[in-house]
Amino acid sequence: MEQGRPQRFSDYVVYVDESGDHSLSSVNPQNPVFALAFCIFDKSNYISAVVPAFQRLKFDFWGHDCVVLHSHEIRKSSGDFNILLNATTRALFFERLNQAIAAAPFTVIAAAIDKNKLLSRYAKPASPYELALGFCMERLQRWLMDRTASDSATFVMVECRGRKEDGALELEFRRIADGQNQVGKMPNLDVRFMDKRHNSTGLQIADLVAHPISRHVIDPTQPNRAYDIVKSKFRKGPGGIEVGYGLKVFP
Repeated sequence: MEQGRPQRFSDYVVYVDESGDHSLSSVNPQNPVFALAFCIFDKSNYISAVVPAFQRLKFDFWGHDCVVLHSHEIRKSSGDFNILLNATTRALFFERLNQAIAAAPFTVIAAAIDKNKLLSRYAKPASPYELALGFCMERLQRWLMDRTASDSATFVMVECRGRKEDGALELEFRRIADGQNQVGKMPNLDVRFMDKRHNSTGLQIADLVAHPISRHVIDPTQPNRAYDIVKSKFRKGPGGIEVGYGLKVFP
């Protein structure tokens, strides 16, 4: 722990993933939204219920637990997910996966950046990743404060993307935590990077959560079963409102 950071660990751990790219130099007209999803787990539930449920799913469909659930490969039925080319297997797998995510106790805080609107509204727009990270960290801190858990260390787990990218993200994370946000200093938040090969259940769930959020923001009228499940897990404000509390869409 760095000097000044709390020595006690909180009861929570946060797993993070993204959907879409955060480049503003070239916006894909089919995917103009960058989404960042924070999935917050109570550690006791994560250990006793969430991880075993997803391990069981993997053993049932592949006979081992080496498979990494990756939304892009699942949608394309590629790699280990070529078993989904069979229509019966595909239907059964999605039923089981949806059930596992729906049953898993966790809270979602997400930010979605519409890159076209950002470019049209600001002459010198900030990075979509930096914007989304700040929005999510502010809401995470408020969520922890509501549970009197902001005086203990909470780790934010992010998938490795490369030394340069990870370094830039860590620098931005530290800048926000040091007080460049709407909440104040966040000495209780710390970031850690994990390789996909670690086969982290939390990171895989975050990956599965991020994509349907971005698709919903792009076209809210499109049927989106995965989003319907995720929506029930958003951090809620007064009256059960999730927009602005569990989901921040900007601008």
